[in-house]
Amino acid sequence: MKAAVVSNNKTVEIVEKSLRSLKPNEALLKMDCCGVCHTDLHVKNGDFGDVTGRVLGHEGVGKVIAIGEDVTSLAIGDRASVAWMFESCGSCEYCINGQESLCRTVKNAGFSVDGGMAEECIVTADYAVKVPEKLSSAKASSITCAGVTTYKAVKVSDIKPGQWIVIFGLGGLGNLALQYAKNVFNAKVIGIDVNNSQLEFAKSSGADLVFNPVEEDVVEKIQEATGGAHAAVVTAVSKNAFNSAVDVVRAGGTVVAVGLPSESMDLNIPRLVLDGIKVIGSLVGTRTDLAEAFQFAAEGKVTPKVEMRQIEDINDIFDEMVSGKINGRMVIEF
Repeated sequence: MKAAVVSNNKTVEIVEKSLRSLKPNEALLKMDCCGVCHTDLHVKNGDFGDVTGRVLGHEGVGKVIAIGEDVTSLAIGDRASVAWMFESCGSCEYCINGQESLCRTVKNAGFSVDGGMAEECIVTADYAVKVPEKLSSAKASSITCAGVTTYKAVKVSDIKPGQWIVIFGLGGLGNLALQYAKNVFNAKVIGIDVNNSQLEFAKSSGADLVFNPVEEDVVEKIQEATGGAHAAVVTAVSKNAFNSAVDVVRAGGTVVAVGLPSESMDLNIPRLVLDGIKVIGSLVGTRTDLAEAFQFAAEGKVTPKVEMRQIEDINDIFDEMVSGKINGRMVIEF
Protein backbone atom coordinates (compact mmCIF):
# COMPACT_ATOMS: atom_id res chain seq x y z
CA MET A 1 0.00 0.00 0.00
CA LYS A 2 1.01 3.65 -0.45
CA ALA A 3 1.80 5.53 2.79
CA ALA A 4 3.19 8.90 3.94
CA VAL A 5 6.17 8.10 6.18
CA VAL A 6 8.42 10.38 8.24
CA SER A 7 11.96 10.38 6.86
CA ASN A 8 15.15 11.15 8.77
CA ASN A 9 15.59 14.54 7.08
CA LYS A 10 12.36 16.01 8.46
CA THR A 11 10.43 15.52 5.25
CA VAL A 12 7.79 12.95 4.35
CA GLU A 13 8.33 10.19 1.83
CA ILE A 14 5.60 8.34 -0.05
CA VAL A 15 6.53 4.67 0.15
CA GLU A 16 5.07 1.24 -0.49
CA LYS A 17 4.42 -0.50 2.82
CA SER A 18 2.99 -3.89 3.81
CA LEU A 19 0.77 -4.41 6.84
CA ARG A 20 1.03 -7.26 9.34
CA SER A 21 -1.82 -9.68 10.06
CA LEU A 22 -4.64 -8.55 12.34
CA LYS A 23 -4.50 -9.35 16.03
CA PRO A 24 -7.56 -9.95 18.24
CA ASN A 25 -9.63 -6.77 18.85
CA GLU A 26 -8.24 -5.08 15.73
CA ALA A 27 -9.84 -4.00 12.46
CA LEU A 28 -8.44 -3.15 9.05
CA LEU A 29 -9.65 0.04 7.41
CA LYS A 30 -9.44 0.87 3.73
CA MET A 31 -8.90 4.59 4.07
CA ASP A 32 -11.22 7.07 2.39
CA CYS A 33 -9.23 10.12 3.45
CA CYS A 34 -6.99 11.65 6.10
CA GLY A 35 -6.74 15.28 7.13
CA VAL A 36 -3.44 17.07 7.62
CA CYS A 37 -3.03 18.65 11.06
CA HIS A 38 -0.46 21.09 12.46
CA THR A 39 0.51 18.32 14.87
CA ASP A 40 1.62 16.25 11.85
CA LEU A 41 4.04 19.07 11.08
CA HIS A 42 5.47 18.85 14.61
CA VAL A 43 5.76 15.06 14.32
CA LYS A 44 7.58 15.06 10.99
CA ASN A 45 9.93 17.80 12.26
CA GLY A 46 10.83 15.68 15.29
CA ASP A 47 9.52 18.28 17.76
CA PHE A 48 8.09 15.54 19.99
CA GLY A 49 10.97 13.11 19.40
CA ASP A 50 12.40 11.18 16.47
CA VAL A 51 9.79 8.89 14.87
CA THR A 52 11.54 8.18 11.58
CA GLY A 53 9.63 5.51 9.67
CA ARG A 54 6.26 6.32 11.25
CA VAL A 55 3.16 6.56 9.05
CA LEU A 56 1.63 9.98 9.71
CA GLY A 57 -2.02 10.85 10.18
CA HIS A 58 -4.60 11.12 12.96
CA GLU A 59 -7.53 12.64 11.06
CA GLY A 60 -8.44 9.50 9.17
CA VAL A 61 -11.71 7.92 8.10
CA GLY A 62 -11.90 4.54 6.44
CA LYS A 63 -14.20 1.61 5.76
CA VAL A 64 -13.81 -1.63 7.71
CA ILE A 65 -12.72 -4.40 5.32
CA ALA A 66 -11.57 -7.01 7.85
CA ILE A 67 -11.87 -7.67 11.58
CA GLY A 68 -9.82 -9.73 14.01
CA GLU A 69 -11.05 -12.13 16.65
CA ASP A 70 -13.30 -10.85 19.45
CA VAL A 71 -14.31 -7.65 17.60
CA THR A 72 -17.89 -6.65 18.44
CA SER A 73 -17.79 -2.85 18.17
CA LEU A 74 -17.25 -2.75 14.38
CA ALA A 75 -18.56 -4.71 11.42
CA ILE A 76 -17.46 -5.06 7.81
CA GLY A 77 -18.65 -1.99 5.90
CA ASP A 78 -18.70 0.41 8.86
CA ARG A 79 -16.85 3.70 8.49
CA ALA A 80 -14.62 4.44 11.46
CA SER A 81 -12.04 6.93 12.67
CA VAL A 82 -8.27 6.98 13.03
CA ALA A 83 -7.91 9.64 15.72
CA TRP A 84 -5.02 11.10 17.76
CA MET A 85 -6.24 9.15 20.81
CA PHE A 86 -5.64 5.77 19.19
CA GLU A 87 -5.83 3.63 22.34
CA SER A 88 -5.54 3.98 26.12
CA CYS A 89 -4.83 1.37 28.78
CA GLY A 90 -8.47 1.20 29.90
CA SER A 91 -7.71 0.61 33.58
CA CYS A 92 -5.87 3.60 35.07
CA GLU A 93 -7.55 6.37 37.08
CA TYR A 94 -7.91 8.55 33.97
CA CYS A 95 -9.44 5.81 31.85
CA ILE A 96 -12.02 4.85 34.44
CA ASN A 97 -13.08 8.40 35.37
CA GLY A 98 -13.83 9.63 31.85
CA GLN A 99 -10.44 11.25 31.10
CA GLU A 100 -8.97 8.53 28.89
CA SER A 101 -7.14 11.03 26.69
CA LEU A 102 -4.91 11.78 29.73
CA CYS A 103 -3.91 8.12 30.16
CA ARG A 104 -0.18 8.01 30.85
CA THR A 105 0.35 5.13 28.41
CA VAL A 106 -1.97 6.41 25.68
CA LYS A 107 -1.06 5.58 22.08
CA ASN A 108 -1.36 8.35 19.48
CA ALA A 109 -2.03 7.68 15.80
CA GLY A 110 0.68 8.98 13.51
CA PHE A 111 3.10 9.44 16.41
CA SER A 112 3.53 6.46 18.73
CA VAL A 113 1.74 4.07 16.33
CA ASP A 114 1.23 4.16 12.56
CA GLY A 115 -1.58 6.47 11.51
CA GLY A 116 -4.13 6.90 8.77
CA MET A 117 -2.20 8.71 6.04
CA ALA A 118 -2.04 5.52 4.00
CA GLU A 119 -4.28 3.45 1.78
CA GLU A 120 -4.96 1.04 4.66
CA CYS A 121 -4.67 1.26 8.45
CA ILE A 122 -4.96 -1.16 11.37
CA VAL A 123 -6.96 0.18 14.33
CA THR A 124 -7.95 -1.06 17.78
CA ALA A 125 -11.62 -1.71 17.11
CA ASP A 126 -13.04 -0.44 20.40
CA TYR A 127 -11.25 2.90 19.98
CA ALA A 128 -12.21 3.53 16.34
CA VAL A 129 -15.38 5.61 16.62
CA LYS A 130 -18.02 4.96 13.99
CA VAL A 131 -18.91 7.80 11.61
CA PRO A 132 -22.63 8.67 11.27
CA GLU A 133 -24.17 7.80 7.92
CA LYS A 134 -25.13 11.41 7.13
CA LEU A 135 -21.59 12.75 7.61
CA SER A 136 -19.21 12.61 4.64
CA SER A 137 -15.79 11.06 5.17
CA ALA A 138 -14.03 14.28 4.13
CA LYS A 139 -15.86 16.38 6.71
CA ALA A 140 -15.62 13.65 9.35
CA SER A 141 -11.84 13.60 8.94
CA SER A 142 -11.62 17.15 10.28
CA ILE A 143 -13.86 16.27 13.21
CA THR A 144 -11.54 13.42 14.30
CA CYS A 145 -8.99 15.97 15.55
CA ALA A 146 -9.76 19.65 14.95
CA GLY A 147 -13.47 19.14 15.58
CA VAL A 148 -13.30 17.03 18.72
CA THR A 149 -10.46 19.15 20.11
CA THR A 150 -12.41 22.38 19.82
CA TYR A 151 -15.74 20.81 20.81
CA LYS A 152 -14.10 19.55 24.01
CA ALA A 153 -12.45 22.94 24.63
CA VAL A 154 -15.76 24.81 24.36
CA LYS A 155 -17.43 22.12 26.47
CA VAL A 156 -14.95 22.46 29.36
CA SER A 157 -15.18 26.26 29.23
CA ASP A 158 -18.62 25.74 30.78
CA ILE A 159 -20.11 28.41 28.51
CA LYS A 160 -23.88 28.88 28.80
CA PRO A 161 -26.42 29.90 26.13
CA GLY A 162 -26.32 33.65 25.51
CA GLN A 163 -22.95 34.16 27.18
CA TRP A 164 -19.92 35.61 25.40
CA ILE A 165 -16.99 33.43 24.36
CA VAL A 166 -13.87 34.62 22.53
CA ILE A 167 -12.05 32.39 20.05
CA PHE A 168 -8.40 33.36 19.52
CA GLY A 169 -7.12 32.07 16.16
CA LEU A 170 -9.63 31.32 13.41
CA GLY A 171 -7.83 28.77 11.27
CA GLY A 172 -8.80 25.12 10.91
CA LEU A 173 -9.25 24.72 14.66
CA GLY A 174 -10.67 28.13 15.51
CA ASN A 175 -13.38 28.17 12.86
CA LEU A 176 -14.71 24.85 14.14
CA ALA A 177 -14.56 26.13 17.72
CA LEU A 178 -16.61 29.11 16.58
CA GLN A 179 -19.24 26.86 14.99
CA TYR A 180 -19.51 24.54 17.99
CA ALA A 181 -19.78 27.51 20.36
CA LYS A 182 -22.41 29.23 18.23
CA ASN A 183 -24.51 26.35 16.92
CA VAL A 184 -24.22 23.72 19.66
CA PHE A 185 -23.74 25.73 22.86
CA ASN A 186 -25.78 28.76 21.64
CA ALA A 187 -23.15 31.23 22.81
CA LYS A 188 -22.37 34.70 21.48
CA VAL A 189 -19.00 34.43 19.74
CA ILE A 190 -16.16 36.89 19.22
CA GLY A 191 -13.45 35.90 16.73
CA ILE A 192 -9.87 37.16 16.98
CA ASP A 193 -7.24 36.77 14.25
CA VAL A 194 -4.45 38.77 12.63
CA ASN A 195 -5.60 37.62 9.18
CA ASN A 196 -8.53 39.64 7.82
CA SER A 197 -9.56 36.87 5.42
CA GLN A 198 -9.98 34.57 8.42
CA LEU A 199 -12.10 37.24 10.09
CA GLU A 200 -14.36 37.44 7.03
CA PHE A 201 -14.66 33.65 7.04
CA ALA A 202 -15.54 33.80 10.74
CA LYS A 203 -18.30 36.35 10.10
CA SER A 204 -19.76 34.13 7.40
CA SER A 205 -19.66 31.25 9.91
CA GLY A 206 -21.73 33.17 12.44
CA ALA A 207 -19.34 35.22 14.57
CA ASP A 208 -21.16 38.05 16.35
CA LEU A 209 -18.05 40.25 16.52
CA VAL A 210 -14.56 40.00 15.00
CA PHE A 211 -11.39 41.93 15.78
CA ASN A 212 -7.86 42.09 14.41
CA PRO A 213 -5.36 42.69 17.27
CA VAL A 214 -2.89 44.27 14.85
CA GLU A 215 -5.40 46.98 13.97
CA GLU A 216 -7.23 47.61 17.26
CA ASP A 217 -7.07 47.15 21.03
CA VAL A 218 -8.86 43.83 21.37
CA VAL A 219 -9.05 43.91 25.17
CA GLU A 220 -10.57 47.38 25.20
CA LYS A 221 -13.05 46.55 22.42
CA ILE A 222 -14.27 43.37 24.08
CA GLN A 223 -14.55 44.93 27.52
CA GLU A 224 -16.57 47.80 26.01
CA ALA A 225 -18.87 45.50 24.03
CA THR A 226 -19.48 42.80 26.63
CA GLY A 227 -18.23 43.91 30.03
CA GLY A 228 -15.79 41.03 29.71
CA ALA A 229 -16.32 37.68 28.07
CA HIS A 230 -17.43 34.67 30.09
CA ALA A 231 -14.85 32.41 28.46
CA ALA A 232 -12.04 32.34 25.92
CA VAL A 233 -10.61 29.48 23.89
CA VAL A 234 -7.10 29.97 22.50
CA THR A 235 -6.23 27.94 19.41
CA ALA A 236 -3.56 30.43 18.29
CA VAL A 237 0.13 29.63 18.77
CA SER A 238 1.04 33.07 20.07
CA LYS A 239 2.01 34.14 23.56
CA ASN A 240 0.19 37.44 22.99
CA ALA A 241 -3.06 35.61 22.30
CA PHE A 242 -2.86 33.74 25.60
CA ASN A 243 -2.06 36.93 27.50
CA SER A 244 -4.95 38.78 25.86
CA ALA A 245 -7.31 35.91 26.63
CA VAL A 246 -6.76 36.38 30.35
CA ASP A 247 -7.40 40.11 29.98
CA VAL A 248 -10.64 39.84 27.97
CA VAL A 249 -12.57 37.59 30.37
CA ARG A 250 -14.66 38.94 33.22
CA ALA A 251 -14.43 37.95 36.88
CA GLY A 252 -15.16 34.25 37.19
CA GLY A 253 -14.26 33.70 33.53
CA THR A 254 -12.44 30.70 32.07
CA VAL A 255 -9.53 30.61 29.63
CA VAL A 256 -9.05 27.30 27.80
CA ALA A 257 -5.61 26.66 26.31
CA VAL A 258 -5.53 24.57 23.10
CA GLY A 259 -2.72 25.98 20.96
CA LEU A 260 0.90 24.99 21.69
CA PRO A 261 3.19 28.04 21.43
CA SER A 262 6.85 27.58 22.34
CA GLU A 263 6.78 30.57 24.73
CA SER A 264 5.29 30.78 28.21
CA MET A 265 2.28 33.01 28.85
CA ASP A 266 2.31 35.74 31.48
CA LEU A 267 -0.13 35.39 34.34
CA ASN A 268 -1.20 38.23 36.63
CA ILE A 269 -1.54 36.11 39.76
CA PRO A 270 -3.36 38.75 41.87
CA ARG A 271 -6.00 39.13 39.14
CA LEU A 272 -6.42 35.36 38.84
CA VAL A 273 -6.96 35.16 42.59
CA LEU A 274 -9.03 38.29 43.15
CA ASP A 275 -11.24 37.80 40.08
CA GLY A 276 -11.42 34.02 40.25
CA ILE A 277 -10.09 33.52 36.70
CA LYS A 278 -9.63 29.88 35.67
CA VAL A 279 -6.93 28.85 33.17
CA ILE A 280 -7.18 25.25 32.01
CA GLY A 281 -5.65 23.08 29.32
CA SER A 282 -7.77 20.92 27.01
CA LEU A 283 -6.33 17.96 25.11
CA VAL A 284 -8.38 16.48 22.23
CA GLY A 285 -11.30 14.44 23.57
CA THR A 286 -12.53 11.02 24.58
CA ARG A 287 -14.36 8.52 22.39
CA THR A 288 -17.61 9.88 23.80
CA ASP A 289 -16.60 13.44 22.90
CA LEU A 290 -15.75 12.33 19.36
CA ALA A 291 -19.08 10.53 18.92
CA GLU A 292 -20.88 13.70 20.07
CA ALA A 293 -18.77 15.93 17.82
CA PHE A 294 -19.51 13.63 14.86
CA GLN A 295 -23.24 13.72 15.56
CA PHE A 296 -23.46 17.52 15.69
CA ALA A 297 -21.63 17.68 12.34
CA ALA A 298 -23.99 15.05 10.90
CA GLU A 299 -26.89 17.28 11.98
CA GLY A 300 -25.39 20.18 10.02
CA LYS A 301 -24.58 22.30 13.06
CA VAL A 302 -20.88 22.27 12.17
CA THR A 303 -19.48 22.28 8.64
CA PRO A 304 -15.70 21.90 8.26
CA LYS A 305 -14.16 23.69 5.30
CA VAL A 306 -12.04 21.11 3.51
CA GLU A 307 -9.91 20.96 0.38
CA MET A 308 -9.12 17.57 -1.12
CA ARG A 309 -5.50 16.86 -2.06
CA GLN A 310 -3.37 13.92 -3.19
CA ILE A 311 -0.90 12.13 -0.94
CA GLU A 312 1.97 13.24 -3.19
CA ASP A 313 1.17 16.85 -2.17
CA ILE A 314 1.97 16.28 1.50
CA ASN A 315 5.27 18.21 1.64
CA ASP A 316 3.72 21.08 -0.33
CA ILE A 317 0.86 21.13 2.19
CA PHE A 318 3.33 21.45 5.06
CA ASP A 319 5.07 24.34 3.27
CA GLU A 320 1.70 26.04 2.82
CA MET A 321 0.93 25.44 6.49
CA VAL A 322 4.18 27.07 7.61
CA SER A 323 3.60 30.09 5.36
CA GLY A 324 0.02 30.57 6.59
CA LYS A 325 -1.61 29.97 3.22
CA ILE A 326 -4.16 27.38 4.39
CA ASN A 327 -7.77 28.36 5.03
CA GLY A 328 -9.69 25.44 6.46
CA ARG A 329 -8.41 21.85 6.43
CA MET A 330 -6.34 20.02 3.84
CA VAL A 331 -7.55 16.44 3.37
CA ILE A 332 -5.69 13.65 1.57
CA GLU A 333 -8.07 11.45 -0.44
CA PHE A 334 -7.31 7.85 -1.32
